[in-house]
Amino acid sequence: MRLKDKIAIVTGGARGIGQAISELFSKEGATVIIIDLLTQGQQVVEAIVGQGGKAEFHAVSVTDKSAIEAVFANVNERYGRIDILINNAGITRDRTLEKMSEEEWNAVIDVNLKGVFLCTQAVAPYMKANKYGRIVSAASNVGLRGNFGQTNYAATKAGVIAMSKTWTVELGKHGITANAIAPGFTMTDMVDQIPEEHFAAIQASIPLKTVAQPIDIAYGYLYLASDEARFVSGICLTIDGGTSR
Repeated sequence: MRLKDKIAIVTGGARGIGQAISELFSKEGATVIIIDLLTQGQQVVEAIVGQGGKAEFHAVSVTDKSAIEAVFANVNERYGRIDILINNAGITRDRTLEKMSEEEWNAVIDVNLKGVFLCTQAVAPYMKANKYGRIVSAASNVGLRGNFGQTNYAATKAGVIAMSKTWTVELGKHGITANAIAPGFTMTDMVDQIPEEHFAAIQASIPLKTVAQPIDIAYGYLYLASDEARFVSGICLTIDGGTSR
């Protein structure tokens, strides 16, 4: 098992890509701590435990600095370390530039950018003390090439890539790697809202002529969180079927 006995925190682990990451990491031997505001995170934990894995759920917002610090301190105290942080929590509030409200801008910045910053800032001291850490954060191919109606989302995902490169420089000497993953169009709950003809056009635009499943993205996270990637840091791994070629 590639993550045997590792302690892994997964934000936004209650559904979609985060759920796939949580389930895969558990199968690979990690104790998974899911942080999410969606209470279905508890159901994910119960399913993992039912299959013989180890997991727990904390209903906390990644934008709540004091709550995040408290959870991370508690996890570190009980397990003696935090090996892996997966910054997966994220939201969208899509609108064209001229129609986007300040509230829609702030909401996405708070979760997708500030949330990643707060969680990484909270975990860094524990990883430094242990001289080991894997930080993998959710970017997007939208952060590399932009997308219509996603000024706020694209800005946060580009920021995640830049922060990861910065943390590589700051934390590398402590045995900590920092990377980002840029998924493309992936079959999650949000896809259900897309009209069939629009979905078909998106699929046709992907060189592999199919869309990603959450597990396809989760395997990328598994690699970057594993010891196999001990010398990989500061990269953004794009997983989008060749769209961003």
